[in-house]
Amino acid sequence: MFSARVYRGGFSALLLLLFALPALAQSFRVQCPDNTVLHPKSSAGVVSDGIKCQQISGGDGYSTMGDGTQTYMFSFGPLSGLADIKQGLPGTEPSSVFNTLWPYPIHDGVHDVSTFNGAVGLVPDPDAGGAITGHVDPRPIMDVGVMNGNIPAPTMAIDEDDEFFLTLTNVGMIMRPDLFEKHTVHFHGYPNASSFYDGVPDASVAINIGGSFTYYYLAPDAGTYFWHCHITPPEHLQMGMVGQIYVRPRQNRVPTGASLYAGLQAQQNDLRTRCGTDILCSTPLPRVDNGATHQLNKSGSPTLYAYNDGDGSTAYDVEYPIQIHGFDPNFHFVGMTFNPEPFTDMKDKYFLLNGRSYPDTVTPGPMSTQVSDGSAHFSQPLPTLINIPLGGKALLRISDLDVTEFQTLASLGIPMHVIGINARLLRDMSGNDLTYYTNSITLGGGESIDVILDASALDASGNFRYPAGSTYYLYTPNLDHLSNDAENFGGLMTEVHICGAFDPITKLCK
Repeated sequence: MFSARVYRGGFSALLLLLFALPALAQSFRVQCPDNTVLHPKSSAGVVSDGIKCQQISGGDGYSTMGDGTQTYMFSFGPLSGLADIKQGLPGTEPSSVFNTLWPYPIHDGVHDVSTFNGAVGLVPDPDAGGAITGHVDPRPIMDVGVMNGNIPAPTMAIDEDDEFFLTLTNVGMIMRPDLFEKHTVHFHGYPNASSFYDGVPDASVAINIGGSFTYYYLAPDAGTYFWHCHITPPEHLQMGMVGQIYVRPRQNRVPTGASLYAGLQAQQNDLRTRCGTDILCSTPLPRVDNGATHQLNKSGSPTLYAYNDGDGSTAYDVEYPIQIHGFDPNFHFVGMTFNPEPFTDMKDKYFLLNGRSYPDTVTPGPMSTQVSDGSAHFSQPLPTLINIPLGGKALLRISDLDVTEFQTLASLGIPMHVIGINARLLRDMSGNDLTYYTNSITLGGGESIDVILDASALDASGNFRYPAGSTYYLYTPNLDHLSNDAENFGGLMTEVHICGAFDPITKLCK
C-alpha cells in the first residue's frame, strides 16, 4: 500500500524525471466538489455528506503469498483514505475529508503518510489565489504511488443517492518501463447510465502514464459490486487489478422507530427506483407488511441492512467484504521478465481471499511486502478474519474476479443465508421471498453474492447455539484450492469467531 516512509529516492525520482513535462503541465489532478446540483450546500453553508470521493493509483507492486513467495503484480493502490485503508476500511471519503490539503513539507522524509485520509498531493492552486481546485503537487503522488500496489485494490463504499467522484492517476509500472500501459476503472455490473465513465476503452477513455481522470457515478441501487481495469482484462485481472465496491441502502436512513415497509413504499415515488413493470426492479415490496421498524442494534447504533427489504430480513451487525481471486505464479513471473505471457496455459495455483491465503487470512492488520528498492509496502491491507458478536449476524459481501477457475466456499457449522446475487435482493416482483439457506456457494469470475452468517439461533435450553469463544471455518471443499502452489496449507480458508465482547470499530473480539 504505502511505505512507512513518506519519500524514497532512486526509482521514484527516476520515474518522476520521465514524467517531468506532463507533471508540470498538471496532467495529475483530482476532482471533488463540495456541492453539486443534487447536493447543494445548506443555507448555512454546510457541505452535504452525499458527495464521496476517492483517489487511486494505477501501477505495479508486490504481494506475499501464503508460502512466503513474493509475487509481482499490476495493481491499483490508494492515494486517499490511507489511514482508513490501513485499518481495513474503505478508502472512500466525504468531500470535507478528501479535500484536506497535503500537510507535509516536500522532501522532509519524516512523516508517516498512513495517518492521512485526504487526497495525496492536494495543494492550494497558485493560479487561483490559493483556492482548492484539484491542483496537486506531483512529487508526493509519485513518491507514495510508485510500487503502491494492493491486492485487492482499495475498497470503495458509498450510500444510495451519493455522487461518487473517483480519480485514477496512472503512475506507470516501474518494473516494466517498456510497457506504456493505460488503465481504466470498470464497475462490473454497476447500473451506470453513461458509457463515458464505464471504463471500457472502446466506448470511453483510457488513462495514459502521467495522467489523471475523474470518473463520476451516481449510486442508484444497493448491493455488492466489484471493479477492475478493462485494458486487456485477462492480463490485468490475472495480474491483480481487481477491487470491490458496495452500495449501502436508503433503508439505513429510515428514522429510528419508523416503519421499514412505509420507507420502502415511499421509494416508489422516485423514478430511479420505482418498480412499475420493470422485472429488474431492485426494490420490490415484501408480500406482507410484518410491522418491522428501524431499531437500534446491540451497540446502540441504528441497525444496518444489506438491501431495501421493507421487513428487516437483511439486517446485520457487522459486514465483511471478501474478494476471491487466483494467481498463476508463472504468469506473474513472466509478466516481470519482458517475455510473452502464456495466456492459453494460464492456471491458478495460489487461491486468495482478499489477497491472502490461509493462515494469512486470519492475521489481523495489513500485510507488507518488500519491493525492489528495499522498502516495505502494505500490500494486502484487508484480512478475512470474521468476528461475530454473540447472538449476532455477519454480512459477507463475496465477489469473484478469478480469470480461470470457478470457486466454492463452504461454511462449517453456521448455515449460509443467501440473500442477494449479483447485487439483487432475492425476491420476486410479487414480493415472495426467494432467499435460501445452504452450506456452500459457488461463483464464477464476474459474480457476487451476499450471505448472512446468522449466529442468533437458540438451542432447546434457550442458550445461543453458537457460544462465545467458539470457532468455525469458511473454506473451499475443492482440495486443490486449499494449497499454495501445490504445497500444504493456504488457499481459500478463514476462521469465524463468536465474540463474547466485540469492538464494532476494529471488528475484533475483546
